[in-house]
Amino acid sequence: MPSPHTPTADTAPPPWSQPAPSVLAGLGVNPRQGLDRQEARRRLRRFGPNRLRPPRHRSAWQVLLAQFKSLMMLLLALAALLAFGLGQTVDGAAILAVLGLNVAIGFTVELRGVRSMEALYRLTRLKVRVRRGGHVKQIATEQLVPGDLVLLEGGDKVGADLRLLEAANLQVDESALTGESLPVTKGIEPVPADSPLAERSTMLYSGTHLVQGSGEAVVVATGLATELGRIATLVTQIPDKATPLEQKLALLGQKLIWLTLALAALLALAGIWVGREPVAMLKIAIALAVAAVPEGLPVVATIALARGMWRMARQNALINRLAAVETLGATAVICTDKTGTLTENRLSLARLLLASGEQAELAEAGFEGTGQDSPQLRQALELAVLCNNASLDEGGLGDPLEVALLAAGRQAGLEREALLRRWPELREEAFSTDSRMMASFHQGPDGIRVAVKGAPEAVLAACAFEGSGDQAEPMVDARRQHWLAQNQRLAKQGLRVLALAEGRAANIEAEPYQGLSLLALVGLMDPPRQDVALALAQCRAAGIRVVMVTGDQAATAAHVARQLGLDGDQPLVVAQGKALRPLDEMSEPDKVAALATSVFARVEPAQKLRLVALHQEAGAVVAMTGDGVNDAPALKQADIGIAMGQRGTQVAREAAAMVLKDDAFATLVLAVRQGRIIFDNIRSFVLYLLSCNISELMVVALATLADAPLPLLPLQILYLNLVTDVFPALALGVGPGAPGVMERPPRPRAEAVIDGRHWLAILGYGSSITFAVLGAFALALGPLALAPAAAVTIAFLTLALAQLWHLFNMRQPGSSWRHNAIVRNPYAWAALALCLVLLWLALYLPPLAALLHLEPPGLTGWALVLSASLLPLLLGQSLKALNLTQRKHP
Repeated sequence: MPSPHTPTADTAPPPWSQPAPSVLAGLGVNPRQGLDRQEARRRLRRFGPNRLRPPRHRSAWQVLLAQFKSLMMLLLALAALLAFGLGQTVDGAAILAVLGLNVAIGFTVELRGVRSMEALYRLTRLKVRVRRGGHVKQIATEQLVPGDLVLLEGGDKVGADLRLLEAANLQVDESALTGESLPVTKGIEPVPADSPLAERSTMLYSGTHLVQGSGEAVVVATGLATELGRIATLVTQIPDKATPLEQKLALLGQKLIWLTLALAALLALAGIWVGREPVAMLKIAIALAVAAVPEGLPVVATIALARGMWRMARQNALINRLAAVETLGATAVICTDKTGTLTENRLSLARLLLASGEQAELAEAGFEGTGQDSPQLRQALELAVLCNNASLDEGGLGDPLEVALLAAGRQAGLEREALLRRWPELREEAFSTDSRMMASFHQGPDGIRVAVKGAPEAVLAACAFEGSGDQAEPMVDARRQHWLAQNQRLAKQGLRVLALAEGRAANIEAEPYQGLSLLALVGLMDPPRQDVALALAQCRAAGIRVVMVTGDQAATAAHVARQLGLDGDQPLVVAQGKALRPLDEMSEPDKVAALATSVFARVEPAQKLRLVALHQEAGAVVAMTGDGVNDAPALKQADIGIAMGQRGTQVAREAAAMVLKDDAFATLVLAVRQGRIIFDNIRSFVLYLLSCNISELMVVALATLADAPLPLLPLQILYLNLVTDVFPALALGVGPGAPGVMERPPRPRAEAVIDGRHWLAILGYGSSITFAVLGAFALALGPLALAPAAAVTIAFLTLALAQLWHLFNMRQPGSSWRHNAIVRNPYAWAALALCLVLLWLALYLPPLAALLHLEPPGLTGWALVLSASLLPLLLGQSLKALNLTQRKHP
């Protein structure tokens, strides 16, 4: 698709060099109405969806071919070739069957994971506000078409190439496109047609984001026709990278492969040394090398992580980076915003204190306490509606605070559109964290009117008067202190307080924040979320520290924190954000005090960053919530950056590792719980796989070194490797987790998946299974005087069942042997049932029994098999009860 703004000799001048009305006329769009529905659909069909490329789609064939790239699969293929080369056709075919089954299982679970990730991408599409058919709507960025009118706020990510129509204090970070590190100022005046991209001040480009300000713009190019799209067509796709956890598991698998190969070679040499046939020992060594390697390790890890991400998505927590799943379980500190996360984010105007001395409260029937027709009340509400960028369309779009002010104005009969016709807007001074105020300039019959709203302390500092018109009085220090005390009174009631003021300006370039006259203090109510108190109690039980970090006043924040029981029965420690100085400027007592603080008020973005770094310096894994563009540095600094899905800016979402679709703190706690479960599951199946593989290796190795008959044949080992490895491990990987997972402290940051105590447990479990198998084999050959084939069957069944019962040894320490995560896991029972069916087929299906050289063991044989196979389970459960095997979790 050609770019609508690519200048050629046969087209109109580019949009950055044309006046805004000419651009609108060329695109055939009414600036007041925007595109209607039919025209938007027609243009969408013509230009296509507004996207560069969807996430790289992996076909089923690509997923299938990827299964053959691992070292484990190559080992299986090499073993099959060697078997065929030695004339062992049946063995070679069996190894190929094992290879095929491993590929089939890996293909199935990975394809499901890939499709899950593609579905998650569709859930995380960005939204944008547009004017269509005269109404403000929120649509997916992909639905933008040339001619759409886009409404912009600081923090928005630009989703298409836009020509500005209005701009108020607009600064844009174009580093993603131009490499320029500093934000650039944008305006609406045309620039020369030959201006380089970095100097096109009237344009906003896809992939950039607004640092501050607001504006309105028209879409001039979408998709691959944008400047970013042109670059994207020249860039090859970056190959996928493994997450840290996947890298650790892959490294573990590689080490085990080489260790197994070395042991298999030593075993073959030992067997030859004691007089066994070299060809037979080579076959056994090949089978052992294949059987002892945990082929299912990367497959199960992938499906465990992907399934965990999908579970989180269904609970409104979208994970942007797979590595975050692992880190979530170690979270020790959560720094959370108040508004919309701990509270409902359903702001409503509750009370006004007017400069005239009147008070008004908003009820369903209207304003109480002063007449609805009070001139002072209407004038204050006029300011609240004029100095506003929200819309009441679709139930309210924009900042919830501004939506609440518009709703209050509507109850008084004041509509923003009607007020703007009476007081046309000339300019806007966007809200900034430095000034903590916002202003708008409006043309009136007797000059320019300036409407201001913002933090009471900031507005009062800029006020020289209180009241309006002839009733205005000088703002003396005593009155300023009076209003500051009123502000504190409202804040202590849990209200979010704003000040409304107005001024006069000689021209639109005048300084807005000087010589103002205070009209009112406005108290807005935002009730706490009902589920937050329970979520905070869960965090305390889990050893997770929760710190409230808010831009609100200390009194408001403390009131909400006490309502929610943020610190339980402990005294609440509250501090101002200014206490968070750069770390190199803080003394040790200052750091200790900051680490003990539970509520930080009036916090600026840079202070959030310092708070995260402070807790990380103390050794904690930190999660940080944020919603604004200025929160992006803190979100990146945190171990887990968490953006808000409803009120968060697009830039914050991209900087974060996780997005809360419902903005709820309880959802964050659910995600932490799921992160702990996933890590526990991964540790459990790694522990299970390795202990089973060690037992297989030790059984044959000890028998060979003792010059005893081989208790297992190569094909039997290969069959067992499938039956007892993959399916139970998969069941452990997707388990629901232990009920008490949130009743223990977070794991240390540097804790490995498998550490020294786990290796001891693996060796212990493997040894118990080995001695059970060799003991049953010895009894079958000795006291029971069974034939060698029958004794091998006894060893085969004992090993298989012992490994299956071993699944129950993976329960959490401290849990009951009857009530635990394994017993409650339906996948575990399904895996056991499937494996038992496969064992039954191996014994009683004649072709398979003949292939594996198995025969029914009889009642005496079954009694021996069952009693011997239960010994490792009984030993493991006894040690678990004594808490000797592990300390906290498997």
